[in-house]
Formats: sequence, structure tokens, C-alpha cells
Amino acid sequence: MFRKGTNALLLAVVALFVVFAFSACANLSVSRLAANYHFARANHLFTENKYRQAITEYELTLKNNPKMTDAYRFLGESYKQLYKPGVDNRENNERKAKAVEALTKALEFEPNNKDIIFSLGDMYDKLRDYEKAEKLYLRIIELEPTNMNNYYVVAEFYKRYAGEKKDAAKEAEAMYLRRIETDPDSPQGYAYAANYYETLPVSPEHIQEAIDNFDTANSFWDKRIELEPKSAEAWLAKGVNRWTRAYRFQMGVSREERLAVADDALKAIKKAIELDPTYPEAYAHMGPLYKAVFASLEPEKSAYYNAQGDIYVEKYLELRKKAAERKKLEEELKKTG
Repeated sequence: MFRKGTNALLLAVVALFVVFAFSACANLSVSRLAANYHFARANHLFTENKYRQAITEYELTLKNNPKMTDAYRFLGESYKQLYKPGVDNRENNERKAKAVEALTKALEFEPNNKDIIFSLGDMYDKLRDYEKAEKLYLRIIELEPTNMNNYYVVAEFYKRYAGEKKDAAKEAEAMYLRRIETDPDSPQGYAYAANYYETLPVSPEHIQEAIDNFDTANSFWDKRIELEPKSAEAWLAKGVNRWTRAYRFQMGVSREERLAVADDALKAIKKAIELDPTYPEAYAHMGPLYKAVFASLEPEKSAYYNAQGDIYVEKYLELRKKAAERKKLEEELKKTG
């Protein structure tokens, strides 16, 4: 009798356990279905830039599934989109805090997720928190040292702080050079470096430094041309560099030196036109080169230089007109097709 009673009690306990387990599983399944439903709605709203409504749906997603990493990530992204840098009020400060909180939570779930790291780094960048942003951006390079775009992203980050942080400009330069060292056969790496040196701030008291930067940039354009000798774009970039150098920097530069630099610009842009006679931008720069530089440096030949400049300006306008007509025709064909 005792054994029968014990068996009956045991069966009752097991049955009760099965009922509770089934109920828990059912509740879990319902929660996950609800989470997926709200997550899909949130993503749709996010893609339509309806961030306020998306936030509500992402929060409902996390209420039903508090371990969904992407929900935290895009919740943070939504708050970040609504955040306005520099605006100090309660609502904006709350958005800032919520964005950081959600992205940090997402990173806790996936500490090696590059997209989340970049997003949180970008948020700290918006907050002008240099140290925290720097740490996250450098983490991206640690995770993907062979991804060339990462060096550009980090270099641009440092460049934004070049006027505020002591070593930021040097760090930016180092990143562009590291990109080249990592992939020396990539033309794009040299183009990034050249653009960097050409866009550094210019101050009247440091004119020679600015000239040196343009000459350094020119050396990188030469490297790119070595890799892409038939690229009209590469030759034009070198020509624009030399034209800018001859036109912008006149103080303390001899007429002979400026003429030599202008001549280099002329040869480079002509090479671009030779490689691609239908390249409008190349003709666009020939006009100012003749009219604003050569005519100024050799006024006795100004009539000739101005006439040459007008020829190239007309050619530029002609090519632009043809390009516009071609684009219009393509759009009309798409509509009829």
C-alpha cells in the first residue's frame, strides 16, 4: 500500500512538472513571437526614418525578448538619430543617455561586433568624448587589421580633432600611412593620403608648411599614377594639386617656381584629357589654369592664355550639355521601359 501511494504521488509530481514546463515553453514561444513581430515593425519604421515610433517598437521587442542584441543596437541608433549635438535640454540629454545605454548593452552581448563598436564610437564622437571614441575606433582595427576602410575611418576621426587634440593630426597621418603599408598596391590608399595633406588647415604664418603639404600630396598622386598610369582621374588629381599650389601660394614663391609648378599642372591635365577626351572636369580646370595662373605670371602673353582658357571653358560647357542630354534621355527611356 505504501509503495502504491508513493508511485501515485510521484506520477502526480511528474505530471505537474510537465504541465508547468509546457506552460513555460508556451509562454516563451509567445514572447518570442511577439518580440519578432515588434522587431519587424520597428525595422520597417526605422528604414522610413520614423525613429520615435521605431523606439516604441524596439522597446516592446526587448520587453518580450531582453536578449535580442539587434534590438538594443537599433534602439540606440534610433535615439542617436534623434539626438542633436550641442543642444542642452532635458529631452535631448535623455536621448543621449538612452543611445549610449542601448548601444553599450548591445556591445555587452556581442563585444566583437564591428558594426556595434563603430556605432557606439560614432555616438561618443558626436558627444566629443575623444578618449572613449578613440578606444572604440582603434578596437575596429584590432579586429580587422586587413580591412583598408577601417584605417580611413579612424584617420578621419583623428582629422576631426586635429585642431583640438595635440597629437590628433599626427595620428591621422599615421593611419593613412599604415593603410598604405598594409596594402601598398592599392591606388586608393595613396589617394586618401594625398587628399589628407591637401585639406590640412592653412594659416598665414605657416605658408611654407602648407606648400610642403601640397608637395607631399603631389608625391602620393605620383605613386597612384605609377599604379594607374592610364587613369584620367589620377592625372587630373595631380594637375589640380599643381594648379592649386601655383595659384594659392604666391607669397615668398618666385615667379620661376610658380611657372614650373603651373607647367606641371598643364602637362598632367592634358594627359588626363588625352586619356579621356570626354572628361568634363579636366577641361574645367584648364580654363582657370590658363586665365588665372599663366596670364598672371606672363602678362605679355595674357591675350593668348585667355583665348586658350576660353576654348577649354567652351569645351567643358559642351561636354556638360551633352552629359545632361544623355542623362535626360536615359531617364525618359527608363520611364517608357
